[in-house]
Amino acid sequence: MVRRRFACFALTLAAVAVLLAAPARAQDWKSQVKEFRLGLLGGENTASRLARYDAFKKLLEEKFGIPVKLYPAADYAGVMQAIAAGQVDGAEFSPSAFAGAWLDCKCVEPIVVPLEKDGTIYYVAVMLVRNDSGITSIDQMKGRSLAFADPNSASGYLLPAAVLRKQGIDLTDGAFFSRTGFAGGHEQGIVAVLNKQYDATVTWTSGQGDEAEGFSRGALRSMVSRGLLNMSDIRIIWKSARIPNGPWGLRSSLPASFKQAFTDFMLDLPKSHKDIYDQIEQGAGIGYVPATMDMYKELIELREDERRGRRG
Repeated sequence: MVRRRFACFALTLAAVAVLLAAPARAQDWKSQVKEFRLGLLGGENTASRLARYDAFKKLLEEKFGIPVKLYPAADYAGVMQAIAAGQVDGAEFSPSAFAGAWLDCKCVEPIVVPLEKDGTIYYVAVMLVRNDSGITSIDQMKGRSLAFADPNSASGYLLPAAVLRKQGIDLTDGAFFSRTGFAGGHEQGIVAVLNKQYDATVTWTSGQGDEAEGFSRGALRSMVSRGLLNMSDIRIIWKSARIPNGPWGLRSSLPASFKQAFTDFMLDLPKSHKDIYDQIEQGAGIGYVPATMDMYKELIELREDERRGRRG
């Protein structure tokens, strides 16, 4: 009987120890992570990006109890290079930028991916022209100019370029297009078309919802919402197959307990602070789901092919 009671007492102590250790494990990252540095991709003007993420930054500081710093980059490459150099700890990547960053350093991993209202985690690329241009198809772009958004954007370069090449279109200036170039971001490319600096550009959109409002999510919707674009001024002449949404990613070297805490924070954000979630995701989607490397396998392969082509 004494042995049995002693065994029960020992088990009780063990259970208490487990319960007491759980918060300690949950907080053990605090000895290693003194601040959190979040990179913000280019493609939207800096003031708008900082405004969108301001409440998110303050909430992170409140929940994690450490300073949070925002680093808006001029383009996608800026965040990719900062991740590789250990200058930022995480970012909301485009899928191509994530694939490129992973190829560069193998030092980043996907955490969560935005979930759309229809239950998917995808978006599409589109090519657009001015509505008064008379252009209605890619064939009619022969001899015209095309602005890509960013060399590290899936919708703004990687996928459209791959599709055009598969159609036998040489992207060398003068071979099909009169000229091609990079606008410096999605918004910049659209503005360049509106200002007649280029005949067409490629960008991203959910492809869902009211087209007159710029669809439910994407560069078009963002510009319409801010009064920078009237959809009647443009025409979409091509749409891609589905592209997986870009993930929120963190440096792999961060403590596992911090990565888990950040994952839990993001998964809870749409429920606990929907207003902040709507700000950073620009009013679309219903939340996040855990992300995996398998989601970006095809994009990593496309980026590898692109790099081999440049070297060749």
